[in-house]
Amino acid sequence: MSNMKIETKCVQSGYTPGNGEPRQIPIIQSTTFKYATSEAMGQLFDLEASGYFYSRLQNPTCDYVAAKICDLEGGTAAMLTSSGQAANFFAVFNIAGNGDHVVSTSAIYGGTYNLFAVTMKRMGVEFTFVSPDCTEEELNAAFRPNTKAVFGETIANPALAIFDFEKFSKAAHAHGVPLIVDNTFATPVNCRPFEHGADIVTHSTTKYMDGHGAAVGGCIVDSGKFDWLAHADKFPGLCTPDDSYHGITYAEKFGLAGAYITKATAQLMRDFGCTPAPQSAFLLNLGLESLHVRMARHCENGQAVAEYLQQHDKIAWVNYAGLPGNKYYDLAQKYLPQGTCGVVSFGVKGGRKAAEKFMAALKLCAIETHVADARTCCLHPASATHRQMNEEELIAAGVPGDLVRLSCGLESKDDLIADLAQALEQV
Repeated sequence: MSNMKIETKCVQSGYTPGNGEPRQIPIIQSTTFKYATSEAMGQLFDLEASGYFYSRLQNPTCDYVAAKICDLEGGTAAMLTSSGQAANFFAVFNIAGNGDHVVSTSAIYGGTYNLFAVTMKRMGVEFTFVSPDCTEEELNAAFRPNTKAVFGETIANPALAIFDFEKFSKAAHAHGVPLIVDNTFATPVNCRPFEHGADIVTHSTTKYMDGHGAAVGGCIVDSGKFDWLAHADKFPGLCTPDDSYHGITYAEKFGLAGAYITKATAQLMRDFGCTPAPQSAFLLNLGLESLHVRMARHCENGQAVAEYLQQHDKIAWVNYAGLPGNKYYDLAQKYLPQGTCGVVSFGVKGGRKAAEKFMAALKLCAIETHVADARTCCLHPASATHRQMNEEELIAAGVPGDLVRLSCGLESKDDLIADLAQALEQV
């Protein structure tokens, strides 16, 4: 379906039923699969044949949905994981291990930052964090001889910084490493990172792709463009024999199109077991079928709310890349001309207490830690996710006490604005 529009791919891609087969993707709720001979199963264990033998590694339902996301992103291979965190971990650990180094932007999801700066550091992988606004000189200075990848987010959560693909992909490729981009907030409807120089894309499918708060999940997509063998000394895991699979060299046996995802499935999913449930994949596919319709509405509501808040005399500041004058407006127009997402962050005049009073007065907008849902949700980080920090620590973390994060859902924008208006009247 490579020539189809993305709207059609959202609905049709990934699974094509045969004559008399179910129209909706079947839920293969089985841990294991039967074979007539040991020889046939042995070929699967040797990676000499494609098929299924144990759902910890692969499952048909999950593969149907991964194929759809792969098509949406324009990649060559993809895999689902049990969460977005697992996807980002696998994406990096597939090519970087003990003694290696990765360059990442500092404007990334807090959970991902902790994964990189704390947990993976204990595993021997060191990260250097650079500002998304760094100069080319500053970026290039962050690389080391043992650097194995560059990581960033298309739209940072919750900073809402827009990733400068041209700057970061140029640096990554000049140093012979791939660019990994988390495309969760933009989705392939609003941005396809492979078209701007990215090599690997990840998603927390829990957010807009699912869109209904129904199932946690993640996905990794490979562009099939990065030449691992051209930099074989940097990527021995892909370019030298794997003794656990009878000496297979992934980059040689599966080529650019399949080496990276095959290794991540055969090694990492085998050993870590961050397995997506078939039922969750089924629910994810239902969300994907309306993704192109929903993203347009999320962006419409986000833009309207941002414009309203920008004019309100009780609002100190508004951060939304769709607003002219925003520091990332030009990058958003370059990489996300159809819109960014439905998440808006803003500050309430009067600081932390004023923000808390505003939050308590909301009626339609629900207080939740979630984002990118069909229902509008709101969070005051200083009172919730960052409540252990004092004012100085909050400012240092880029989460001032007045900050409110609003994820605009699919409701009427007029009703959302009315709820914000009445809540601000209480401040």
